Amino acid sequence: MPEPAIKGVISYLDANKDRFRDELFDLLRIPSISAQKDHAADIKKGAEWVRSRCDAAGLTAEIVETAGHPAVLAEGPQKAGRPTLLVYGHYDVQPEGDESLWDSGPFVPTVTDGRIVCRGAADDKGQVFCGILAAEAWNKAGGGLPINVKFCIEGEEEVGSPHLAALVEKQRKRLACDYVVIHDTAQFGEGVPAVTVATKGLVYKEIIIRGPKKDLHSGVFGGAVANPANVLARLIASFHDAEGRVMIPGFYDRVREMSDEEILMMNRLPYDERAFLADLGSPKVWGEVGYSALHRRWARPTLDVNGIYGGYMKEGSSTIIPSMAGAKISMRIVPDQRAEEVDRMFEETVRARAPDTVAFEIKSHAACNPYLADLRSPGMAASRRAVAIGFGTEPVLIREGGSLPILPMLKQLLGADSLMLGYCLPHCNAHSPNEFLHVRDFEAGMRTSAALFALLS
Repeated sequence: MPEPAIKGVISYLDANKDRFRDELFDLLRIPSISAQKDHAADIKKGAEWVRSRCDAAGLTAEIVETAGHPAVLAEGPQKAGRPTLLVYGHYDVQPEGDESLWDSGPFVPTVTDGRIVCRGAADDKGQVFCGILAAEAWNKAGGGLPINVKFCIEGEEEVGSPHLAALVEKQRKRLACDYVVIHDTAQFGEGVPAVTVATKGLVYKEIIIRGPKKDLHSGVFGGAVANPANVLARLIASFHDAEGRVMIPGFYDRVREMSDEEILMMNRLPYDERAFLADLGSPKVWGEVGYSALHRRWARPTLDVNGIYGGYMKEGSSTIIPSMAGAKISMRIVPDQRAEEVDRMFEETVRARAPDTVAFEIKSHAACNPYLADLRSPGMAASRRAVAIGFGTEPVLIREGGSLPILPMLKQLLGADSLMLGYCLPHCNAHSPNEFLHVRDFEAGMRTSAALFALLS
């Protein structure tokens, strides 16, 4: 890494940090809520703000329309023979939720106890802005970007990125890169920065059990016809054994165990199970026997009932046999499981176990594959060192129990591995009232992004 150059770049970031924070406030004030049609003008305003700010950073930027909300594509000078990094992010945000639960307005950025509090501060405006500012610092204080840097900042992530794949496919040559850096993850905890190396995939299903054509008197007809709620309860109970393992034939056949290096690092983490339970309000941990709670959250596949419905649910009693009952079920899958295979195995299991005394229907709602980065790639090594420079301490390697469908999509369309560098804290209230990004982490994120550009060169 060119040491004099990076020192000058970091000095520039430190000298301008107050201005950068004020600029972030300007972006945070825009209520760019992608889920609500009445914020369409705010979405356009957000896209224009990002485009204009990329231009000011010395990048060439434009707004590119999609079938939904627009994206901003930007890049620095592209020179042959240099590595290329694509910075992905989004300028859209979640709805504000219950405004009475915010200490100040959801789009009124404030600094409280060293935290920038506002919707979008962590997810994702504050984090992706770090990359734009790093590009500016290299252009104005480092003699120009040391690698080819591109940006794809979309406006639909909070509604599932329905048009991102089509955009990437159409712009495949323009977005071609060696690595993608994504900031939609977090640190492990206070003072413990991290590089995320894997996310789980998702298979989301719905089972609907139908019995009689209408609700029946449970006294008059009880014992004569199958009760859909009873059938559903037995079916759900069959999905786990007494040791917490998922009882779907073939479910674990493809599961890849964590590497020894990851397990060793995981076991050294400052993980307090009592504090974890106290934070959740749960009396005890539960899950697959033989694995810690953290191991299960990160690297073991799971099956959970997300909701059950059917029958009488109002105040008081109504003695009926319900005509139908249903449940929504999600399965989080891990490397090397495949969503289409797990989907098929689940349906085969339900069909084999459902009795002929009822009719049943299975619906599919969502599916995506898991993602695992190459722990030994040059990009991973650069990421770990960049975080150490930016935060002043060595990062840990962690996994994420949630799903990021864009990771396998970008790998498929661009052939590029993703580097997941999250600068916010895991309890940053993303999607909740009082979302925040700590000022110190915003500043460390700028330094990390700047260091990454140099280290990848």
